Amino acid sequence: MSLLLDSAVGRRPVSRPHGIGFWTIAGTFLVAMAYSTVPSPLFPLYVAREGFSTFAITVVFAAFAVGVVISLLLAGHVSDWLGRKTILIPALGLEVASALLFLSSTSLPVLITARVINGLGVGMIAATATAFLHDLHARHRPGASAQRFEIVSTAANIGGLGVGALLAGVLAQYSSSPLSTPYLVLAVLLVVSIVAVALTPETVVRQQVSYRPQRISADHGAGYLTAGLAAFSAFAVFGVFTSVSPGFVAGELHHPSRTLAGLVVFIVFGGAALAQTLTGGVRVGALRTFGLGAQAVGVLLVVAGMYATSFPLFLVGGAIAGVGAGVQFKAAIGAVAAMAAPARRGEALAGLFFIAYLGLSVPSLSIGLATRYLAPTTVMTWFASVLLMLLAGVALLAAPKRS
Repeated sequence: MSLLLDSAVGRRPVSRPHGIGFWTIAGTFLVAMAYSTVPSPLFPLYVAREGFSTFAITVVFAAFAVGVVISLLLAGHVSDWLGRKTILIPALGLEVASALLFLSSTSLPVLITARVINGLGVGMIAATATAFLHDLHARHRPGASAQRFEIVSTAANIGGLGVGALLAGVLAQYSSSPLSTPYLVLAVLLVVSIVAVALTPETVVRQQVSYRPQRISADHGAGYLTAGLAAFSAFAVFGVFTSVSPGFVAGELHHPSRTLAGLVVFIVFGGAALAQTLTGGVRVGALRTFGLGAQAVGVLLVVAGMYATSFPLFLVGGAIAGVGAGVQFKAAIGAVAAMAAPARRGEALAGLFFIAYLGLSVPSLSIGLATRYLAPTTVMTWFASVLLMLLAGVALLAAPKRS
């Protein structure tokens, strides 16, 4: 009787704090990811002020992904034994430091350094916040379906990327200091987030474990490989729209508005987040099939819009590609979270994000380099061709094996 009473009493007090903590970490995750896309609609302004080339801009963008990959390899998984808050709070501090660097100068070395630091913070945040949300959801609703966790975690991640670009575009359009105000606003929100995380209950008991870098592995190799390639293809689409699409819109499509540049990125990520929300409860296989098809159709429409110099067609294609990428990434997150053992969930998710951010950086940097020698429309045609082959590979790996 005493044990039952202790159990009941022990559950009730932690339920509400963990429920509040779930939404606190979701909001923090959204703010952190929003900050990472603030520079996207501002890139044309940096080009105009400093004379940067398209390739220089993609180098700045790729510097972010390099920081993410390094961070995921070295620190993205350690919250499994050091604690979620122990990693999340310093990571948010790195984001604030990055914002202060952006506010200090518009020179290329400073921009690259700021983006590397931004990436280091996001690499720690992405896997840690996702695992933290899973923990808080399980503590708040023991035995409940993981559907809420899947929707909220992927929507905060992908939705935050869209919100950041749109907010930065609007602030830059109507502010007298377009290259300062967006960073200042997000820096304040990041500081508030640090305080909020500090008040959230920890979900991991600290352990003494010998440190080792991140390993790209999980409990089910084939399923993990499929999820990783799906995440790579999804983030390849996201990377193109956050790095080079503002330049395409301003140049080839003749729409230089900063708000419009932010809106394009927002529609891609907003479509992804909306699709993730509306597909709650849909099994992973169906999500993957839909995501593959939508990504393929969307990227073809994007290329068609560039050939036809049609901004509406380009925008529709981006929205459809974003929907497909968002659904693909949701399926990948759900599959990995389900297949990984609880003690290795942070590590498994860190590995998935590592692969995803390679998809964010490598294609974008390749496109930026290729545009130095080829027309942007030609480059995007090649990108679409490679992406379609990658999507076909994911479909083959995911196909049921006949006995």
